[in-house]
Amino acid sequence: MAAKAQRSYTLSDADLKAIGSQGSARSYPKNTIIVSEGDETDSLYIILEGRVKAFVSDGEGRELVLSTQGPGEYFGEMVLDEGPRSASIMTLLPSRFLVVPKSSFRDFIARNPAFALNLIEKLIGRARALTASVKSLGLMDVYGRVARLLLELAEESGGQLAISQRLTQQDIANRIGASREMVSRILKDLSVGGYLTQSRAGIVLHRKPPEHW
Repeated sequence: MAAKAQRSYTLSDADLKAIGSQGSARSYPKNTIIVSEGDETDSLYIILEGRVKAFVSDGEGRELVLSTQGPGEYFGEMVLDEGPRSASIMTLLPSRFLVVPKSSFRDFIARNPAFALNLIEKLIGRARALTASVKSLGLMDVYGRVARLLLELAEESGGQLAISQRLTQQDIANRIGASREMVSRILKDLSVGGYLTQSRAGIVLHRKPPEHW
């Protein structure tokens, strides 16, 4: 089974060096909310160390995870339209960021067309991912959403497809808009069927999950 190509939107060392002088470093412990949905936008955040998740939630505490990001990636680029934050960001690990003010970010984009192109491609990728997620939520059952997420996150490693990041059943449930109990049952069935193996190191896919269960 061929691995799905992963599009990287990490900053190059040259970009980090160029933009680094425009911002300041800040560190946060695990499980810290960095920005909240609806906040006024004022800065771009570049991840130097750690990992974060972007999510939306409702008044009853239900949560839907939109993405996770690691070192070299960035969030807050929608600061350019001066609108409110469209999602909340929380650290999954102790993390350190380079925080760049909006005015400095605008100037950097104007002087660096290669980065501007990277930014446009990232926004297009986000729009495509959002379209796919809406389609998944509207047209796929829970099993289909689980299978799609596993294939999206899997990367080829040592001749096999593996998901290296540690995902709890609740993490998966939050990513696909389902209950933890339903996710647990589906993963157990896929494991018994020989499609995957779960361990503390992550999930290994032995073959592509069937389209329907």
